[in-house]
Amino acid sequence: SEGTGRVGDHRPGRVGSDVMAIGSTMHTFEVQLADMDRGVYDDFSLRAARHPSETDAYMLTRVLAYGLEFAEGIAFGGGISQTDEPAVLVRDLTGQITAWIEIGAPDAERLHYGSRLAERTVVYTHRDPAKVMAPWADKRIHRSEDIRVFSFDAGFIDSAAPLIERRNTMTLTVTEQVLYLDLNGTTLTTAIHEHQLG
Repeated sequence: SEGTGRVGDHRPGRVGSDVMAIGSTMHTFEVQLADMDRGVYDDFSLRAARHPSETDAYMLTRVLAYGLEFAEGIAFGGGISQTDEPAVLVRDLTGQITAWIEIGAPDAERLHYGSRLAERTVVYTHRDPAKVMAPWADKRIHRSEDIRVFSFDAGFIDSAAPLIERRNTMTLTVTEQVLYLDLNGTTLTTAIHEHQLG
């Protein structure tokens, strides 16, 4: 499943998941991205295989993370069904993972592994960030001071998740750490909150 997006003159690698678990549902997203904070502007098609155990909130957070981290080499990882890859990752031209992007509430062991493997490790969560980060206290996490956790305003994901359909149109506009999301004709706004470990 190839993407149609571009970052500069480059095309990202895989877009979406190559392998679907039994019982997975495929969702497609036609995305218009205007991230003024990072200077990334693009239109791309995204195919997301939703694992049977994946909630609406988790899948939406995964898709948002993909858009907010959009770069050459981005792809969905194995995520729920594969333990040696994060939900979203970025690879360079040699295949090396440069960004390890977790969703939800990963354990400290996964963060430690990802931080050792990739230059950059981030978490996007649809949950209370304080509760997500609390179990990591006093745990061994490689370069924990460099890991960032991003969350959204309370209620934002719960309001947006029910809007997901099998085929979706999505506009993501980011300016000054505020996300303007248009999903299938409904517009919602949230601040993007950044949290640091320690």
